[in-house]
Amino acid sequence: MVAPMIRIGPYRFTRPDVDRTLRSYAPLWQLYRDGRDAAAIDDLEVELTGDPEIDLARVWESFLAAGPALRAAGELPLKTVGSVVQLNVSRGGVPKLPVDEITVGFNGVEGDVQKSMKHHGAPWQALCLWSTESITELNAEGHSLAPGAAGENVTVEGLPWAEVRAGVRLQLGEVLCEVSAFALPCSKNAKWFASRDFGAMHHERGPSRVYATVLEPGRITTGDPAILEP
Repeated sequence: MVAPMIRIGPYRFTRPDVDRTLRSYAPLWQLYRDGRDAAAIDDLEVELTGDPEIDLARVWESFLAAGPALRAAGELPLKTVGSVVQLNVSRGGVPKLPVDEITVGFNGVEGDVQKSMKHHGAPWQALCLWSTESITELNAEGHSLAPGAAGENVTVEGLPWAEVRAGVRLQLGEVLCEVSAFALPCSKNAKWFASRDFGAMHHERGPSRVYATVLEPGRITTGDPAILEP
């Protein structure tokens, strides 16, 4: 049985997506504020009414407005050009394996599958991104990561990764996306970590993967520019 969907423009939310989005709204909103003068987005925060469809529409509007408001207030980083090092897909689970090109829609990468949708699949989780610098940093601590091992779709290099967080935009080939959240560590990644300490890639401890919303779909090819704040 296909789960019922709620559509907002080109974005499709299953009922579990709606529940996860609304449940996560307060902590996700805080990510847009952290380390910034957030006065520019104070008026964009919404209070939930208890009606899921009404609340989802208001929450999604606030998320899509937050990045532009922070950008207009000068709270986002300067343009930086890096590159796409590897593109990764799987039929479920990790590692994701390298491919030369991916096609990205508003709800994610064509042909890429998540085994469990309990914590994945909402439009603000359409892409998972990470950097070679993050992988190198963690491996220097004794771990054994490689591009795609932790499940990111796009591995980039040459960007100031600490600045790649909620609200910033990235141009990856034809795809324009906006970072929405940190991707929380999953126990399925424990095998890559010394003492199975997969929490080492939690954003409060080290360099985290991030999720992104797709604003303009298209293709990404290995070697394409990865532009922060294009």
